[in-house]
Amino acid sequence: MKKELLNYRIIVSPDIQTGTGKKGFTALCPTLGVADDGDTIEEALTNVKGAINAYVKSLAEDKEIIPTDNPVKDFITTTQVEISNSLQIA
Repeated sequence: MKKELLNYRIIVSPDIQTGTGKKGFTALCPTLGVADDGDTIEEALTNVKGAINAYVKSLAEDKEIIPTDNPVKDFITTTQVEISNSLQIA
């Protein structure tokens, strides 16, 4: 069976777990809308990779189009905006 590698951008952010208040990390694949978490960055990445794999397999089984990222065309950056000092920031 022929295999192909699919590319997905993952965004990892520090997070606080609901219920326990424990610090951890959330990993998000924006292309697929798939996310998972973990106690460490590595665990969050492993967990989201499993979630992506399961989602892609379900798309394939349903004969749906499987979205992918093209790292050559992606441009990722940040920006800054100025706001009033009176606003409360998280």
